[in-house]
Amino acid sequence: MKWILWIAGSLIAVGGIVALIGYLLPANHEASRSAEFNKPPETVYALISDLKNYSAWWPENEVNVEVVESVPPTRFVTRIVGETAFGGTWTMEIVPSSTGSRLTITERGEIYNPIFRTLARFVFGHTSTMESCLTAVRKKLGD
Repeated sequence: MKWILWIAGSLIAVGGIVALIGYLLPANHEASRSAEFNKPPETVYALISDLKNYSAWWPENEVNVEVVESVPPTRFVTRIVGETAFGGTWTMEIVPSSTGSRLTITERGEIYNPIFRTLARFVFGHTSTMESCLTAVRKKLGD
């Protein structure tokens, strides 16, 4: 019976430490990731600006977003809407390159839950979702 109490106490202590660390971290962050594609900016823009079909090529995206700015084929900005532990914007900028185009995603985000804040900072990283998106774009475009 004592070992059950030790395990429960340890889990509560670890959770408390993780939450305390999260409270000490800033809620806001900014991070960017880029990738080159062998497609013209118009093709990349058509894919990333079609919010209704995100789930067809990027099933990991389960967040509701709204369009803040749309400047084809160079800039597309979205913002998270609704009740969630996360908030912020994604600015996607596309510039021509010698082989096609370069897509840069800049996340200006907030993480409201202190436990998620700690995990994002020290376990998953602030760029993992952007990297997942760029990988999905690469796969969908056949790059």
